[in-house]
Amino acid sequence: MRYTGPKEKLSRKVGENLGLKAERSFSPKSAFLRKPYKPGVHGKLKGRRRAMSEFGTQLLEKQKLKYTYGITEKQLRKYFREIKKKKGIAGELLLRALEKRLDNVVYRSGFALSRGIARQVVSHGHFLVNNKRITIPSYSTKSGDIITIRSQSRPKAIFLELANKLKKYDAPVWLSVDKKNFELTVKAMPPVEDLPKNFDINAIIAFYSR
Repeated sequence: MRYTGPKEKLSRKVGENLGLKAERSFSPKSAFLRKPYKPGVHGKLKGRRRAMSEFGTQLLEKQKLKYTYGITEKQLRKYFREIKKKKGIAGELLLRALEKRLDNVVYRSGFALSRGIARQVVSHGHFLVNNKRITIPSYSTKSGDIITIRSQSRPKAIFLELANKLKKYDAPVWLSVDKKNFELTVKAMPPVEDLPKNFDINAIIAFYSR
């Protein structure tokens, strides 16, 4: 099952601010910043986190990846099985597959403040891919895809301040954003230098290779 509790508790659980609550995650209201210890009655008492075993590190990195992209264990295992069939560096292939998800592309483009919000607006059918309504957050985008907000969805409250937000946002080089017409194009697959660096991806691959 996908974790449905308070998102900031997940950051506290893994000991790293995963930014799951958009701006709030880095504001004085952030639960992670106010309580930099594990949740639960024993979290504060234990104080500094102990050094983990190799397996513990692998498990933690895997959890971080799941929480960050908002996916289930079943989904992550499916991604791993798929990349095993392909040629290339496993870690890069896995991250690229996650980055290509429609909800992540909507987030990376600046059209949503967090992956959680992006997942929600995609699920509610607010986005079109090549003029076709897609409601599956895990939909895998490809080079050349053009993604737009449905005309009926543009007046909705969640998009009212989008124009101002996009003015202050620079999307990754593999995405082209038309800030005036609220249109984005997937120019290419994410290059290695644009893949997330905050995971020990080799530990994750080792976990699923056991």
